[in-house]
Amino acid sequence: MTAAHATAPQSARIFCIANQKGGVGKTTTSVNLAAGLAAQQQRVLLVDLDPQGNATMGSGVDKRSLPHSVYHVLIGQASVAQARTRSEAGGYDVLPANRELAGAEIELVDLDDRETRLKAALAAVGSDYDFVLIDCPPSLSLLTLNGLCAAHGVVIPMQCEYFALEGLADLVNTIKRVAANLNPDLTIIGLLRVMYDPRMTLQQQVSEQLVAKFGDKVFATIIPRNVRLAEAPSYGLPGVAYDQASRGAQAYISFGAEMIERVRAL
Repeated sequence: MTAAHATAPQSARIFCIANQKGGVGKTTTSVNLAAGLAAQQQRVLLVDLDPQGNATMGSGVDKRSLPHSVYHVLIGQASVAQARTRSEAGGYDVLPANRELAGAEIELVDLDDRETRLKAALAAVGSDYDFVLIDCPPSLSLLTLNGLCAAHGVVIPMQCEYFALEGLADLVNTIKRVAANLNPDLTIIGLLRVMYDPRMTLQQQVSEQLVAKFGDKVFATIIPRNVRLAEAPSYGLPGVAYDQASRGAQAYISFGAEMIERVRAL
């Protein structure tokens, strides 16, 4: 019995990619971190919790022809094992989303354990993966709450702009409230600087302010503003698969390695 216990499979580490501000590279980070981790032999599930389904499409999965999606998982009509599909280009699994998910907001209100339904569903496949990444919508909704309640930690992608600092304070407060009331395991894993242009003095200054305030919570990897990363979704490919030699793809592969190291240290 002890031997069996010793070889018990380790459960996945679950992380939300979240920012209450839209257009900050959240989905780009989710898709490319998934591909970057998969490139380093990690077993990855990417959960798309945004009704726009951009992480689904960006992984090469057609959101219009899904037999099951994360919507069916949340309302109890399918398991994760039934609903997941494969991103062949990215080398990871996807729990996909489409417009149906917008209806889940209303339906979840009347269900028991409405904030923890994703957590319960993911528990059944925890041993199948090393990492589960959750792409949250850019708002504090029941969908985002399900992500935050399921996660061990939050990765916050952010642009180095003045208003980004304002939004960051709100997000940190939200995470603290969720940790206090719903999920005591929840912590900020780190802040990722994205769409970075070193030629802009303001971005350099904000980047320095972030490091001064958050210290080693700021990931060392910086994701540059990169045309190839921006082009990739229109081909249904993660940037890491679309052009692995590009500066953006290389940065996300480095970020994947940094994530693995940071998780080992937890």
